[in-house]
Amino acid sequence: MDIVKSSNYSISQLASEFALSTRTIRFYEEKGLLKPERGSGGQRSFSRRDRARLKLILRGKRFGMTLDQIVSIIGRADVVMNEKEQIKQAILYGRQYLEKIQKERKELEAMEQEMIEHGKKCLERLRELGCSQTEVDADKEVAGARV
Repeated sequence: MDIVKSSNYSISQLASEFALSTRTIRFYEEKGLLKPERGSGGQRSFSRRDRARLKLILRGKRFGMTLDQIVSIIGRADVVMNEKEQIKQAILYGRQYLEKIQKERKELEAMEQEMIEHGKKCLERLRELGCSQTEVDADKEVAGARV
């Protein structure tokens, strides 16, 4: 059976597809993010909607969102949300995370440049201390320096 085309999924099928533990999926259910049907034996049966919501939850987590932020975008499983408001909220959080990523990237670039400059100074000092070019070159390889 092709899991993507199925209309109902077991908890183990979803866990396998998304590389999650069944406990994680039950946690999202406990938080009201998923609402599977229950069979006569109490076995969970997740719908296509639950599967799509799980994908959105995981995308939000990958972007660094908290569960509360994810809930503000997709709502609880038993509540129908206004799609316009969902989209506006998603755009707001997306912009915030993009700004955070851009700031972190600038900080990393500055740190990289600082490390390169420090590495150059250290290699220059080795030369001043009488290390041969062969020793300096070997040290560059060991340190992974791009100087």
